[in-house]
Amino acid sequence: MNQSSDGGAPVGDTRVHPVLGFARALETALGKVAGSDPVFMTAAEKEEALALLYAEEQRLAAVRMKVMAVGGDVAEVHASRDVADWLAHASHSNSASVHNDLQLAQDLERRWARLGEALASGRANLAQARVIAEALEELPADLAPETLVQAEEHLVSLADSYTPRQLRVLGRRILEVVAPVLAEAEEGRKLEEEERRARARTSLRFKRLGTGATRITLILPDKDAERLRTDLDAFTSPRQPQQECSTEPGAGQGVAGPATGVGLSDLDRIPADRLRGQAFCALLEHLDPRRLPDHGGDATHVMVTIGLDQLREHLAAAGIGPEERISATEARRLACTAKIIPAVLGGNGEILDLGRAQRLFSPAQRRAMALRDGRCRAEGCTIPATWCESHHLRPWSQGGNTDLDDGVLLCSWHHHRIHDRRYRHQRLPHGDYRFTRRT
Repeated sequence: MNQSSDGGAPVGDTRVHPVLGFARALETALGKVAGSDPVFMTAAEKEEALALLYAEEQRLAAVRMKVMAVGGDVAEVHASRDVADWLAHASHSNSASVHNDLQLAQDLERRWARLGEALASGRANLAQARVIAEALEELPADLAPETLVQAEEHLVSLADSYTPRQLRVLGRRILEVVAPVLAEAEEGRKLEEEERRARARTSLRFKRLGTGATRITLILPDKDAERLRTDLDAFTSPRQPQQECSTEPGAGQGVAGPATGVGLSDLDRIPADRLRGQAFCALLEHLDPRRLPDHGGDATHVMVTIGLDQLREHLAAAGIGPEERISATEARRLACTAKIIPAVLGGNGEILDLGRAQRLFSPAQRRAMALRDGRCRAEGCTIPATWCESHHLRPWSQGGNTDLDDGVLLCSWHHHRIHDRRYRHQRLPHGDYRFTRRT
């Protein structure tokens, strides 16, 4: 009996199944090529090799899935729940990933034979096959068999031209192609089901990190998330063209906006995720308590308590809520807005001030400042006045008055900086303020 030239199963050996013979031959062939260094390949060779390796890797996955689909007896031999449990343990793989493969393998074996053939022949890759199978599973259960076959064939034909992401979108609208009469009613049913599931999954969790910050995990229905995004855009997008940025968390890009206080010419950009987080804080600060539901018999509000002497100090603390503490610097900044009630206490704890209305700039005064200043008065800042906050030039705690001469408009970013003791600010002859970092 002759051996195969590649060291695999003996040629003509009918005792070894072709799939097992192939697996053994593949093991031998990979062992021979594993030590080869591709750095010496030409660009053309690398191009051809990459295309072939990827395509054959997908076809190899199809063979593996065929074996998995009929591998129930392997699970029985090892007393495993199913072949995926055994394979995950034997290969030290992620159990969820292997179970997903088994589910797809069974679907291809039992229901989607045409899709399985496309995967085996290389006309579809594994990611495309998953998306197509999911789209077909979402079709109405009472769909006519011939219509189901038509949908499968059409989606398989699209795999030659579209990515998995594009196929997901096309798969959702496959009924418009194969059964236009049913499409609208089915879309309405799916949307209602998605909305119901989204409402059921809605959640908001707080986790104190012990570092002065809290992690908020929020899951919202798409419509509410879009509304939140739109509201945050009011704080992150001034009314002028802005540089596009990535929306992915941790992206190395950013945008300029009212929360940053910088224009397009600035080189330093705040990451988009941090900018939206700052915008969310600004949104909370600008909520009007009078428009919120009553809480404990009174309008919803946040009250900051601080002693008068501490309010005048740079390094001091204030109370917010029953247990939380913030710096006196932050308390002074919050005192500039009408949405936070500062309760200033005297030496014996008596309340000296509880958010006097005359301490806050009126809407008419803000309009006058907007006409006068036109924009944030920080040097070089281009944020429009409509996005800015009013600031007392002479702090109320030091006897400042609420009049136009004692007020200035600053964007949220520079309003924070003017209360930040790490920075000094200087009023320039033309009325702008220059910020410099203390050394």
